[in-house]
Amino acid sequence: MKPLLFLCLLLISLPFKKEGKDKESQNSHSTSIYQDTHISNQKEDHQIREVKKAVIVPKIDGSMDDPIWKEVLWYGIDQKWLGEQYNFNDFFGRYKMAWTPEALYLLVEIKDNVLYDQNKDPLKLWWDDDCVEIFIDADNSGGNHQYTNNAFAYHVALDGNVVDLAEDQKPILYNNHVKTRRVTKNDVSVWEFEIIVYDDTYKEGHVNDPVVLAKDQKLGFAISYNDNDGSKERENFIGSVFIPGEEKNLGWINANVFGTIILKE
Repeated sequence: MKPLLFLCLLLISLPFKKEGKDKESQNSHSTSIYQDTHISNQKEDHQIREVKKAVIVPKIDGSMDDPIWKEVLWYGIDQKWLGEQYNFNDFFGRYKMAWTPEALYLLVEIKDNVLYDQNKDPLKLWWDDDCVEIFIDADNSGGNHQYTNNAFAYHVALDGNVVDLAEDQKPILYNNHVKTRRVTKNDVSVWEFEIIVYDDTYKEGHVNDPVVLAKDQKLGFAISYNDNDGSKERENFIGSVFIPGEEKNLGWINANVFGTIILKE
């Protein structure tokens, strides 16, 4: 075979990358390119953080006045999972955590120069509006949770509605799982959350017992912020946990990327 002809045939046979399709897959929340990818059910603990027990239960009022918030450290929401590079004027985020046997508690401070809620229907394109997303894996087991209750990815909207995908692959409100209050002054919002924890036995439409939290218990945890300053799709997705590799939009599918919290007194 002539060398030139052989080279042409070789080039034709090589696979090529469809840039547009890859970008679309990264930005889509409803269609996953990972559905057929094996996800290990063995989670390795990383970003291990101890969470202090609250003697006095925090009042969910969007303030920082509760005694426990004066005793615990801030942690950053500072890992870019999607979008272009941002600066401090556009976004800054941090959080604190506490627990009681009945619930987890979160104090979140977000600096965001534009709060944007384009979809009034809470079950429509909820990830493209500004929202806090809280990831909880009750037994820290990791693994796939995209359409299961092995873990939860609670999207908490500006109006307080809480959305995740149910086992029937449709979005559903989980407002009875997460109680929240947001207080915004200028470009700084203080969010306070009470999160009732459920494990993988949770069944929608059934009577479900929440997990009773206890000292030395481990849970999978991460938190993120979807930031949109007025675009059709979210512009940034910023999380609390470093995720290696190019594809970082994994938390809503794979609980292995969550960090690990340990409950302490």
